[in-house]
Amino acid sequence: MDTIFRGGLDTPGGRRLAWMDSLLVDHAVLRLAWTNAGAVIPGRLYRCNHPTPGRLTALVGRWGIRTVINLRGATGNGSDALSRERARQLGLFFVDMPLSSGQPPARDSVLALAAALQTMEEPGLVHCKSGADRAGFAGVVFLLLNGVPTAEALAAQLSLRWGHLARSRAGILDTFFQAYALEAEGRKAFLDWVREDYDPDAIARSFVPGRCGRFINDRVLRRE
Repeated sequence: MDTIFRGGLDTPGGRRLAWMDSLLVDHAVLRLAWTNAGAVIPGRLYRCNHPTPGRLTALVGRWGIRTVINLRGATGNGSDALSRERARQLGLFFVDMPLSSGQPPARDSVLALAAALQTMEEPGLVHCKSGADRAGFAGVVFLLLNGVPTAEALAAQLSLRWGHLARSRAGILDTFFQAYALEAEGRKAFLDWVREDYDPDAIARSFVPGRCGRFINDRVLRRE
């Protein structure tokens, strides 16, 4: 991951570098006004793009957030350092749960995410970089765990409304859930399917991103 941050917030220079890295290298300048925030299940789970410290404070005040699940993982960049610091200041539980938006979800990652969602102190907040793909993935998982049908969960959480482009590389996340719906929904619980039947290689073979969607997602939006 590109970053000019050197890992320290304990000096004025380090803090300035963290903000420069966050705003300019990690594109947080675009997130100052665009939050991409919304409810997965009101009062239980919310989603957004990577929150600035001020935005995280505002969301805690608005929704009473108690847990932050960071779907980018420990990136080591300025955005990461600043949001971790603010979460600590606010007394939030902070969970690293790194996911990729362009690869078939790893079985262990899906199960770990589900466990985090099931055991977190609610309300929780899931975030990735743009709040479009990985946050939507986590939203669908949470809805499935709460009995929502796959088609309904996909329409609610992985859609253009959030900036999700199904014909980009991120469309492989849709394919993952569609495979569950086709192979097992109504006959086997989602997590049982993930443990026993899910085939990441088959998902990878079955999905081909569109050229235009891939260009927009990778080159224009530069999503992870």
